[in-house]
Amino acid sequence: MAVFRIERFTPLSAAEAWRRVTDWERHGGTVPLTSVTVPGGGPTETGTVFVARTGVGPLGFDDPMEVVRWTPPAAGRTGLCRLEKRGSVVRGRASIEVCPSAAGSHVIWVEELRVRLLPRWADPVLASMGRRVFARELRVLLED
Repeated sequence: MAVFRIERFTPLSAAEAWRRVTDWERHGGTVPLTSVTVPGGGPTETGTVFVARTGVGPLGFDDPMEVVRWTPPAAGRTGLCRLEKRGSVVRGRASIEVCPSAAGSHVIWVEELRVRLLPRWADPVLASMGRRVFARELRVLLED
């Protein structure tokens, strides 16, 4: 399993950083060839499922994810969102923590990925690529 961790400090409040990094549909605009939809709409909560579609036209795959823990930051408390990736191509989990800090907030994003048909010896390459893609995504989400 490819594992990587990204951390960013931002002057945004924990509530605003949380809102930005858990606005699932905005993620689609930050990752090339990817769109994100939340089929049920409505506010995110434990049990919410959303789908990242990567590809062009019929050439691509869906990456469905389920929110398995949803604890927004509040009154100095760290926010934590845990996701389970349940696709036929991408499996694994992710966690997003948003910690209040004196200067704004600290965001910690950890991904654990398994890509079908990709041999385990390629995990370091996948982790390196994932770290770059998700670091850019997090930067864009927090800078808007």
